[in-house]
Amino acid sequence: MKKTISLIGIITLLFISACKKETVNTIPETDYLIFGNFYGECLGSSCVETYKLTDSKLHKDANNDYNHSNYTWNQLTGEKYISVKELANHIPSELLADSIQVYGCPDCRDQGGIYIEYAENGVVRSWRVDNDKGTVPPFLHSFMDEIHDNILDLNK
Repeated sequence: MKKTISLIGIITLLFISACKKETVNTIPETDYLIFGNFYGECLGSSCVETYKLTDSKLHKDANNDYNHSNYTWNQLTGEKYISVKELANHIPSELLADSIQVYGCPDCRDQGGIYIEYAENGVVRSWRVDNDKGTVPPFLHSFMDEIHDNILDLNK
């Protein structure tokens, strides 16, 4: 009888230890990418456009705050989220490794700029990037194009 109980106990322990909990690889909602463009000498609703992308949602700021310090987020449709959900994966590693926060002279000559804010594991970093590619490093060029293209597509 003792052997049977011991055998059942061992089999039970082996069965339990063999079961693995399924892990879901998701980005916490506290991690996000804010991206947008801004133009100071401008009229209309497209002078400042800012979006917040999380693991599962896309929001647009209703305040259009040029300083990017006061947001009112409105959630957009799932279709719009799907169109930009990979954008955070395209942030240049050079940008994340660099301590520079301003590239070029954004909107100094009324050419506008790009705003980028990235939060990962509680660390929040932000950058202002000149729209004039001649004043910013080449590693930013394709990401700048991608941000502008996404903003255009989101406004269709």
